[in-house]
Amino acid sequence: MKRWRLACLAALLAVGMPSAQGADHLQASQRPRGLPMNTIAEHYVKLVLAVGQHDADYVDTYYGPPEWKVDAERQKRPLAQIDADAERLVGQIPDLSAADRRDPLVVLRHEYLRRQLDALRARVRMLGGAKLTFDEESQALYDAAAPVHPESFFQATLDELAQLLPGNGPLVDRFDAYRQQFVIPHDRLTRVFDRAIAECRRRTIPHVRLPPTETFTVEYVTNKPWSGYNWYQGGYRSLIQVNTDLPIYIDRAIDLACHEGYPGHHVYNALLEQRLERGRGWVEFSVYALFSPQSLIAEGTANYGIEVAFPGDERTTFEREVLYPEAGLDVSQAAGYARIQTLVDTLAYAGNEAARKYLNGELDRARTAAWLAQYAMTSPARAEQRTRFYDTYRSYVINYNLGKDLVKQFVE
Repeated sequence: MKRWRLACLAALLAVGMPSAQGADHLQASQRPRGLPMNTIAEHYVKLVLAVGQHDADYVDTYYGPPEWKVDAERQKRPLAQIDADAERLVGQIPDLSAADRRDPLVVLRHEYLRRQLDALRARVRMLGGAKLTFDEESQALYDAAAPVHPESFFQATLDELAQLLPGNGPLVDRFDAYRQQFVIPHDRLTRVFDRAIAECRRRTIPHVRLPPTETFTVEYVTNKPWSGYNWYQGGYRSLIQVNTDLPIYIDRAIDLACHEGYPGHHVYNALLEQRLERGRGWVEFSVYALFSPQSLIAEGTANYGIEVAFPGDERTTFEREVLYPEAGLDVSQAAGYARIQTLVDTLAYAGNEAARKYLNGELDRARTAAWLAQYAMTSPARAEQRTRFYDTYRSYVINYNLGKDLVKQFVE
């Protein structure tokens, strides 16, 4: 858990501490042996870009020097060389000096880069053909392994849902039929999301000093394995894409607006750029390696941010008074739907179990979809989409629920 505390503290301190002169400004005679940390950081960024030449999903964000990306494309370093270079770089991270130890962020910077490089090497091994179990992979990439829950762990919630949902037949079918009254009409999506985003931002501003020029654009897309995605572009700008392959329910407006926008990914990335990449000149934050421990913090804070922005019953109140009318939905159903959705949300770890069984070869795609329907209340169409997510992102799923729980525990 030490590394978790370090990672959480790094993320939280990064958005709350002013820039300062770090240990990189020490004279060479005062520095422990090893490469300067800014040199380590530059090599790290170039290694991430090199891995991106072998894995199209690896580099989630990059807004550093354009010529570094051009060089990575031109060189296309072999995987074996990337791994050797990363191993060498870990060994060149200097010991902490006395001055380093007086700055918590400098201490955390050393740990962050060491751990990111360990994860990079693990991803390179996977790209080279190494086979890992679900838990081995999540430990290697995200420095975490989600708890294992048997089917019985979810049964009490399923029994309660069975008492609340009308109709007969399989529980997932009853839930899916019930939810149809909460679908946002396609021609009202933009106005509903605009209102949700504006409210999430309004609730974030009193607590977080945002860069004055921050902004993002929302696009509606199709044929994606995810429901929403934030593509941070640097300069305090994001492109947020919302997948409309499947119906979008009213609860997803707040979920996506908070998670992808305020106070989630957009704010997290903008503050890292402002406070660390620009404020301290730490170039390692100009790149985001998706399959790395940083994602545990990014997804965990984005999911926990929903509760921070809308504590208690405030979310249901806003949805009933603002979003339901905007979507043309029956406001009298808001409280009941919120209660059921809260119960369904407690089944989040069922998604981990499905991914674990699927990626470990215990279940094929059809049986995984059936398992999701039975234990995660996932409709057949969404279950199929979920298995496509597992194909692409694999054990990444732990970052949403385990990450949220760790951040919640740390903050509270």
